[in-house]
Amino acid sequence: MPAYALEEFDDFYEPEIPIWQSKPLPTMYDLPSEDPEESGLPDKFHYQQPQLLRETFCPPNYPADKIYIASDLNLYYDSPHTHWYKRPNWFTVLGVPSSYGEQHDMRYSYVVWDEKVIPFLVVELLSESTKKEDLGKTLRDAKEPPTKWEVYEQILKIPYYVVFSRESDEWQVFQLRGKHYQQLSIKDERFWLPKIRLGLGIWSGTFNGFNYRWLR
Repeated sequence: MPAYALEEFDDFYEPEIPIWQSKPLPTMYDLPSEDPEESGLPDKFHYQQPQLLRETFCPPNYPADKIYIASDLNLYYDSPHTHWYKRPNWFTVLGVPSSYGEQHDMRYSYVVWDEKVIPFLVVELLSESTKKEDLGKTLRDAKEPPTKWEVYEQILKIPYYVVFSRESDEWQVFQLRGKHYQQLSIKDERFWLPKIRLGLGIWSGTFNGFNYRWLR
């Protein structure tokens, strides 16, 4: 997969928001994140790393009540298949209230056709069991739901996608250009997001008592 210098992509790509079907569709109250049949819980790092991202994601040009941040929350993306979802380790949406609707409720899930705004940035934390899918290297049967990469790149058209591994300190940044993600070259372990006047990079330090190389 080719890498491109960040300077080539100063103009932010604005994806089109799909026009959802006019039929009644389920909301977050119908599509929760909790699934008692889904096995496995995040390890300690998968709790700490998203928390650090949440605490340090403070774009100066967006008020806090117009930013939504979530981790390990179901992201429903396909109105014809209302029970298909992905669960990013961390994602943020710009320009939506931090609470849900007029009820000012905490979200049970993020339902794109209900919110009508797609995420701006998704971060996946690599592990051996998920690495191939996170990097778009898995194949699927035609009857199966689309892969994570297909959802982020082709269906939702999420502008920025980042993957990070604590075992290898490997991290990659992809930006949507046209119809496909292009990998950006990273200088000095950081890159700049012009739309939000904020940078993302690797930081060596102690957070909540753990000394690691973190993404922040």
